[in-house]
Amino acid sequence: MRNPRDAAARNIVEDNRRFYESLWSGARLVRPQRFNTWPLVSRLLAPQQCRVEVAPGLRPRLPLEDTLFIDISHAALASLKAVGARVAQGQIGSLPLASGSADFLCAFDVIEHVEDEDGSLAELARVTRPGAVMLASVPLHPERWNAFDEFVGHHRRYEPERLLAKLDEHGFVVEQSAIYGLQAKSSRVLEAGMWWLTHQRERAMWWYNLFMPLSLSRQPKLVLEPGMIDGVGVDEVLLVCRRRAAATHGNTP
Repeated sequence: MRNPRDAAARNIVEDNRRFYESLWSGARLVRPQRFNTWPLVSRLLAPQQCRVEVAPGLRPRLPLEDTLFIDISHAALASLKAVGARVAQGQIGSLPLASGSADFLCAFDVIEHVEDEDGSLAELARVTRPGAVMLASVPLHPERWNAFDEFVGHHRRYEPERLLAKLDEHGFVVEQSAIYGLQAKSSRVLEAGMWWLTHQRERAMWWYNLFMPLSLSRQPKLVLEPGMIDGVGVDEVLLVCRRRAAATHGNTP
């Protein structure tokens, strides 16, 4: 007998695959040096690291050289491979990596997309070695839930206290954090963007490729603070996490 939860999980994966396959098929690759995360990434880079980025799409944050990029999108992987990156198809809940193999892992804008957050966090913990760094970003505050969250396939927003507790449960300690995100502040801009992506996707992607460089040029400098920032009024947070030597969760090594 089919498990309804398994079927629902497969549907979620397929929904995400369809949305992002279409998105990345029409988008241009943005190199990691263009993002305001690059100074932080550069500071954390070290020789002989095993570096992994999960679900980068065409907006990778880690160096294209010597990083393994894992995504469900064939289009994204093909574009990354075309510029010399190493790629593998997979998803956050089942990563094609040996346990304890990653020294530096990125998971930007992905944890909130997965229904099984414990399974995903356990998998991130499984593939990282003790002492490894994980960079991640997630949206904050359930009360800020909007049509854009629904449109892009989010399953949740996090309260800062619950986020810290959930990461700690899976063996990750938040060392630093910062305000993050490129989402438009105007609800009208978001609504217009969603309409165009739904009804005139080709034209929408033309505008996306035109204005993406402009939005990147206006990114504020990341201001990192120890631990978790005061999340009042913050839509999205970037986290610098460290994998503990021994996790408290039963599903992690």
